[in-house]
Amino acid sequence: MAKKRPKLQKGSDIGWAGVGGIALIVLAIACGGALAYFHFSTPKPPVLDAQSLCPVDGPRGITVVLVDTSDELPETTRREVQVILDDLIATLPPLYKLDIRVLDIAGGRSRSLFSKCNPGDGAGLSEWTSNPRIARMRWIESFRKPAADAVKSSVASAKAASSPLMGAIQDIAISEFSSAANQSAQKSLIVISDMIEYTRDYGQYQGDLSFDRYKRSPAYLKYRTDLHGAATTIRYVTRQNAKGQPILNDLKHAEFWIQWMKDSGAASVEVKRLQGA
Repeated sequence: MAKKRPKLQKGSDIGWAGVGGIALIVLAIACGGALAYFHFSTPKPPVLDAQSLCPVDGPRGITVVLVDTSDELPETTRREVQVILDDLIATLPPLYKLDIRVLDIAGGRSRSLFSKCNPGDGAGLSEWTSNPRIARMRWIESFRKPAADAVKSSVASAKAASSPLMGAIQDIAISEFSSAANQSAQKSLIVISDMIEYTRDYGQYQGDLSFDRYKRSPAYLKYRTDLHGAATTIRYVTRQNAKGQPILNDLKHAEFWIQWMKDSGAASVEVKRLQGA
């Protein structure tokens, strides 16, 4: 009688296959859990306004640049201003607002040429949760290029018989620094000018440069300003007369504006002389 062949034992093969399948399932669950944790633990980007590119609850910081176009800037000075503003555009933190303005001489105020937040250039964004390439393109087209165009327009001359710097700064304080949405934002003001105030209420071409004389003028109450703790920087343009001498005593003139800015609620004041005259 023929002997029966023993059946092949496949239990061990099935056991290893089962273990491998379970391991893959566990690995998939672990990876899915890790991705879910990464997704939900990563701070969600704020919702941005389509026009201003600022967070709908307000910008994280505000930098306003006022360029005085009441007199032509010397070529050397214009080139330096261009470099300063180009650097400012490139280094502005994400979600900070940049407002580039010139004097509205007829209205005694300021006029904005560009006012948007930096939406971020995509640097540091994760490929898993964002699209750095699209973010970079948006930064270039919506922020970098129009801001650079505004810089070029801001240094163009628009000669005028008056120079309402105080009115322009007051206008900036009201429109950019006073709203409830902007109260917690870090604020800074940069003024590029010879800083020679000249209106019918008060002028600096004649008379002493003391703050006391200014306080006795109608301009003191008219241009009372609250800068809400903004850090201020004056990029000072030196004006010369026909003999090549400064029109005003630069040191006393700078001292006046330091006192004016502090009296107007500035957190700090820095004066830096621009090259050229």
